[in-house]
Amino acid sequence: MNVLESFSCKGKVALVTGGAGHQGGFGAQISEALYEAGAVVYTASRNVEKLAAFTARYPGMKYVELDLADEHSISRCIETIVRQEGKLDILVNNAVLRATLSGWDTPTELFDRSMHVNASGLFLITRLAAADMMKRRSGSIINMASYMGMLGLDPANYKNTGMQTDGDVLPSPIYHYEKGGMINFTRWAASVLGRYNIRVNSISPSGFDAKWQDHPSEFTRNHAEATMLGRLCSASDLKGGIVYLASEASSFVTGTNLVIDGGYSAK
Repeated sequence: MNVLESFSCKGKVALVTGGAGHQGGFGAQISEALYEAGAVVYTASRNVEKLAAFTARYPGMKYVELDLADEHSISRCIETIVRQEGKLDILVNNAVLRATLSGWDTPTELFDRSMHVNASGLFLITRLAAADMMKRRSGSIINMASYMGMLGLDPANYKNTGMQTDGDVLPSPIYHYEKGGMINFTRWAASVLGRYNIRVNSISPSGFDAKWQDHPSEFTRNHAEATMLGRLCSASDLKGGIVYLASEASSFVTGTNLVIDGGYSAK
């Protein structure tokens, strides 16, 4: 196979959870990348109106309702795609519930709610998607993690912002807790699904703000200065990595965490 042809996703069916987020955001550019690479793309979230508006811009892109807090909704999502397309080749776990970011003293019920979606929900949809992939002994699962799943908070990023480490209130650990767990879940899933030729990888991007230079906040300035390339993640920076991991170009890559952070974590 020609090397450029190996990056094609033509003939593949992909599901992107949280795939219709704000324009240029992670979900949007993931959906766009797979669509541009030739895949039949389904975006999924609770907001059907937003899904309809987003997919209308891309002829042939589809959507399906999904609530990761509801086991029946997760099952219906996978069943709908397999019924309509006959298979599911690519799953990108991008959706995230940001329920407990306020502080260290977050009520445990909010902590549990966040974990129910971002950990239990992610596991269930991965298990159900993998069940279909196992029948054909082929598939690619990509988990959207974060540099925050690899590192602790950097106080320099929050200087003069009043956020996170710039104050007396201890920040919530939940996002780091979940994203760190996601990276190791990726390794675990890769180790048990490899026998079925199902590859499982994660991507850890840095902070995103496509227009951060237009109206930079103190945080975005701090974050950009701490990044080797001197900027934040753009509206297209994830596309190459997504297509690489979703396609046959990465046919011998599994259990890895691809860091796309402009060098932030390499300091």
